[in-house]
Parts: sequence; C-alpha cells; structure tokens
Amino acid sequence: MISGINLRVKGKAGRITLQRPKALNAMTYEMCLAIEKVLIQWKQDSKVELIIIDAQGEKAFCSGGDISVLYEEGSKKNYNYGKKFWDDEYRLNALIAKYPKPYIAFMQGFTMGGGVGISCHGSHRIVCETSKIAMPECSIGLIPDVGGSLLLARAPSNLGYYLGITGTQMDAADAIYSGFADSFIHKDMWPYVIEDLEKSGDASVLQKYLKNPGESQLAKNKKFFEAAFKSKNLSKIVKFLSKSENPSAHLALQKIITNCPIAMTYTLEMLSRLTPKSKIEDALDLEYRFTSRAQEYGSFQEGIRAAIIDKDRKPKWKFKIDGVPKEIIAEFFKSV
Repeated sequence: MISGINLRVKGKAGRITLQRPKALNAMTYEMCLAIEKVLIQWKQDSKVELIIIDAQGEKAFCSGGDISVLYEEGSKKNYNYGKKFWDDEYRLNALIAKYPKPYIAFMQGFTMGGGVGISCHGSHRIVCETSKIAMPECSIGLIPDVGGSLLLARAPSNLGYYLGITGTQMDAADAIYSGFADSFIHKDMWPYVIEDLEKSGDASVLQKYLKNPGESQLAKNKKFFEAAFKSKNLSKIVKFLSKSENPSAHLALQKIITNCPIAMTYTLEMLSRLTPKSKIEDALDLEYRFTSRAQEYGSFQEGIRAAIIDKDRKPKWKFKIDGVPKEIIAEFFKSV
C-alpha cells in the first residue's frame, strides 16, 4: 500500500483515488510512480475496461506536486532529485495522454500543476460547480509543465499565453472553453456516475448526466485576449495591459508583476514553439529543458521559499520584467 492513494479494480473499472485531503491531495513522488505502475498493468488487463481517477475531500482534486521535498533536496544542492522527479512525472503524463482505454477524471475544487498532469490529458475530463483549474507555476519560478504547455498551446484566442503567465484560475465553463475539461456534471451526481461506469465499463453513460456549465467569462473576453497577448513579448504585453481599461487587464497585470520574469519569458517563448498539432512529447521536452535546470540556474528555490517555506509571499527574483537577458533564456532552451 502506497500512502495517500487507493488503487483497486471495482467492477469493470480501474480505480485511482487520491487520499490526502488535508494536503489538498498534493501528489508525492511515490504516488506518481504507483499510478504509472498500475496503469501499465491495467493496459494489459482485459477485465479493466476504463480508468476512473478521483480524490477525497471537497477542496481539491489535486493541488499539484508535493514540492517541499524538492526544496529540501535543492537546498542541499542535490539537483538530481528534481531531474529524476520531473523525468518520471512527465513519463506518467505522456502515458495518460496516449492511454488506449477511456481515462475519466473527476476534478472538484483545486486542480493545479501536477494535478492537471494526471487529469487533463485524459479522454474524459469532468468538472463541477466547485472546480478551479490553473497552471500557477510562474508564481514560484517554474513554468507550466506536466504537459500543460500543450493544453495552453491548444487554447483559443491567445488564451494559453494569458493563463500560462498569470496562473489565473478557471471555473468549469472556462476550463471547458479553454480545453482543459470536457463535461460538466453536478458534484452530487458523481457517486451515481462512478457506480454506473464501474458496472457498465462504458464511458458513453456519461452523456445522460451532462449539464450546461453556463457561460465562460474567458469566451466573453475573447477579443481582448487576442489583442493583449498578440506580441508574445513580456514587456509589450505589460505595456498593453497598463493602457487597457478592460477589467481583465488589471487582474492580469497584478499577477504578472509578482510572478517570476525568467519563468514568464520562457513560457511565452515555449508556447510560441508549440502548435495545436504538437505531440505531448514535444511539450514535455521543452518543459524539461527548463524544469531540470530551474533549481540550479533559475529562481525556483526562491519561489518555493517565499510561497511554501517562509510564506512571506515576497520572492526576490533575479531579473525585472524588462530585463531578462536573451542569453539566459537561450541557455534554458538548450537540449538536456
């Protein structure tokens, strides 16, 4: 038994349930490896017709990876731990994205970072009235990873650039519009839906439970995002937002001025190198070029310190928004 996770077969379904509600179901390294191992087993098991991943608690499906250990190892200058962690995690993300059986994720509350990686690459992604999905990595000196860059690159109307550098949370309607989710089902119906899936082994039973998620605010602001993030240049984006009277501009600016300049600059360039037709491997490769170097050469250690360790929310970033040298970004983009 791996702590924090329950893996079992129930009826015709392989069941994965995250069980760390007090930690917002943050995923540990051991949980990551356990999910990969069982998915490989279930691939060959004819009794398992589909996969269901869900989580205990109301607040979160999964708030991300458990980064406290990464910080400890980085403090000892053991950067190999992080490299191995990301390598293994990204392998799991690719496995889910290409999984041959229906992979059904139920995402209540916070689904962020590593949580996106184990849910939003699935074939059926269910959200509800409490869902809050985000890629907030730039706030801690990292970049949108776990294959999230591919989802951002596929988002309409330059929306991926906005979501990637601001880390803005999406509700159910926004998540469906931007391509991070597929369907809205009321949370109180989930136990019945899961029971139906277990009995039938047929993902099409989801259809009878679907409801309208309502209007997406991101969709309403489509033209603004197209214009504001057209340049893919951080300084130009900030200038545009500073002059705009759109309420979304002010909110975006508030987040950008506190986020890590290196991470945001890399994110913009990374997303511009991907297209909706890119493969998951392409995205993970560009992500790993940054994350594997983030602790030693970036501001990731400082970002975790400010957010998680000291909780002062005052990271001391290496550069200013308009002062990130091109040579620094070029170094991060080199093959690992």
